[in-house]
Amino acid sequence: MHCPFCAATDTKVIDSRLVADGHQVRRRRECLTCHERYTTFETAELVMPRIIKSDGTRQPFDEEKLRRGIQRALEKRPVGAEQVEQAITKIKSSLRATGEREVGSELVGNLVMEQLSTLDKVAYIRFASVYRAFDDLAQFGEAIASLEKR
Repeated sequence: MHCPFCAATDTKVIDSRLVADGHQVRRRRECLTCHERYTTFETAELVMPRIIKSDGTRQPFDEEKLRRGIQRALEKRPVGAEQVEQAITKIKSSLRATGEREVGSELVGNLVMEQLSTLDKVAYIRFASVYRAFDDLAQFGEAIASLEKR
């Protein structure tokens, strides 16, 4: 760690504390050269896998795109923002748990449908109808039947 005042590399940690619900470490440091004190914050850098689209193109994981899709399915449904954030966190954790650098978009879609099926059945059917591109009522019926089996 370089001192922000004199750029020396010799610093010592005076105090460490967990902040942000344990997702960050706050450290008070002192420069051994100029004796100035300063604070640093450390967070884990978690790399999300790239998404392989159905046409073969690759793009970075976009949490906002995921959030918009889930919120669109849940539009005018009685599901709180906290529940949506928990679902997004579970999806991201599942993607990281694969250990892969790249995952198919169908995996992301299936994870979203899994979370929506627990949050709201109507939202699940809305999302599934667009994601699986339902052509007729029979496909809606099959989706509803598989949902009722759960």
